Amino acid sequence: MTTSEFHWTTPDGLSIYAIDYPCPTPKAVVVLVHGLGEHCHRYEHVAAHFNERHFALLAYDRRGHGQSGGKRGHAPNVNALLDEIGHLVSEAQTRYPGIPVFLYGHSMGGNLVLAYTLKRHPDLAGVISTDPWIQLAFQPPVILVAIAKLMRRLFPAFVQRNNLISDHLSRDKAVVEAYEKDPLVHDFISVSAATGMLETAAWLDAYAGQFPLPLLLMHGGADQITAPKASEAFAKRVHGNITWHLWEGLYHEIHNEPEKVEVLGKMTDWMEGVVG
Repeated sequence: MTTSEFHWTTPDGLSIYAIDYPCPTPKAVVVLVHGLGEHCHRYEHVAAHFNERHFALLAYDRRGHGQSGGKRGHAPNVNALLDEIGHLVSEAQTRYPGIPVFLYGHSMGGNLVLAYTLKRHPDLAGVISTDPWIQLAFQPPVILVAIAKLMRRLFPAFVQRNNLISDHLSRDKAVVEAYEKDPLVHDFISVSAATGMLETAAWLDAYAGQFPLPLLLMHGGADQITAPKASEAFAKRVHGNITWHLWEGLYHEIHNEPEKVEVLGKMTDWMEGVVG
């Protein structure tokens, strides 16, 4: 698989790592936004599937993740994360002029692509959000959330463990083992990033307006990290061209489950339907 790595520098001086997975005569290009603590190279099999179906893929490591700069797990605010998405969308439009662009985010990335679309109103063909952080599958202790909000004012870059249980990612034990051994994976989140994401999730959980682009929203029915009921409620509450699919019995990383070929096929079939 042919790839092309590139970087850009954020306004606050961080180097962001990104990679282009091109293919001949692409039908569209997909911009990928990964989840918390991981990095874009965990999606190489996704890129291979998309390329086989004639979709190019651009992906990046969010600040504080993977091969990008910044304190691990830290972001000063959500707007900085949305700006990074906007930069990669512009990069996709420059590299693939006249080609439709889709935005695809998973988990924390699933939250961010929904928020980016609703807040920034981009000119895109459509959006895919999988297992988005609209609600967590568990309730963080109220006292810890209160302390985090206080710490955000005093020491916003203070990091803590995210307490993610890796066995909840996938039923495929090889996926879990690779995740645990991956040197680019971490389990940190700063108080500013955590509180910002909780606030954005709460905003999405209350949003009841129009979604301006075609949206494919999917969630694993047995997800123990983010709540499938919140995604389903979003799909039913929000107006627009929304396709909802619950994958019964699948864990959080539906693209890494034993049924991943079906999951990725659903994505590419949906994108082909959008671009005609």
